Amino acid sequence: MTAEGDGALRRALVPLLLPEKCYDRLFVQWDLLHVPCLKILLSKGLGLGIVSASLLVKLPQVFKIVGAKSAEGLSLRSIMLELVALTGTMVYSITNKFPFSSWGEALFLMLQTLTIGFLVLHYRGQTVKGVTFLVCYTLLLLLLLSPLTPLAVVTWLQASNVPAVVGGRLLQATSNYYNGHTGQLSAITVFLLFGGSLARIFTSIQETGDPLMAGTFVVSSLCNGIITAQLLYYWNAKTPHRQKKEQ
Repeated sequence: MTAEGDGALRRALVPLLLPEKCYDRLFVQWDLLHVPCLKILLSKGLGLGIVSASLLVKLPQVFKIVGAKSAEGLSLRSIMLELVALTGTMVYSITNKFPFSSWGEALFLMLQTLTIGFLVLHYRGQTVKGVTFLVCYTLLLLLLLSPLTPLAVVTWLQASNVPAVVGGRLLQATSNYYNGHTGQLSAITVFLLFGGSLARIFTSIQETGDPLMAGTFVVSSLCNGIITAQLLYYWNAKTPHRQKKEQ
């Protein structure tokens, strides 16, 4: 490799994906089977991939609400619970100085969820309440990130993610079971959530070493796995609407 090419590659990978010593080990000494450095590269790559994908996850929902000028069918309670979970992960990660690649999707999903929450209130004719909601959330977030908030409170907030995730997923799984189909669940979304949560177990262990973070994603993966299994099981099941249409 030329010196110019080596310099360009080094700038692209260090320190974004690799520490200096691992770059030298892999691309100067050409020890391409060095497992510890390969694990770092894989973890960073997966983490940044998940963060990048999160930029677009909820934008279609935002555009759909704005285009229809209606938020009919969206549960504000569900949105708020999701916002609590995302905020807990983000605040906990920032407080513990975890690498951005290990939690960055929580920031982008939080911003998109916050936008959806405001739009729900706005299209219900409660714009003032929506603005108040944005202001209060911003002030609360600043308080949680400030030194005034004890670490125990931040840890409790992160721990509360587990029952929130379990409750939400089991409600969906129960609904699928009693309905005998998965309705309008998006297969792409379900598979991405399952794959992303599985990948996050590895990246959490590799980049943070924090059992609470890793445990949250283990529980999330198990719950997402149930929904994924149901989606496959009910793949050919017809909704009542489709059955009626075909008769």
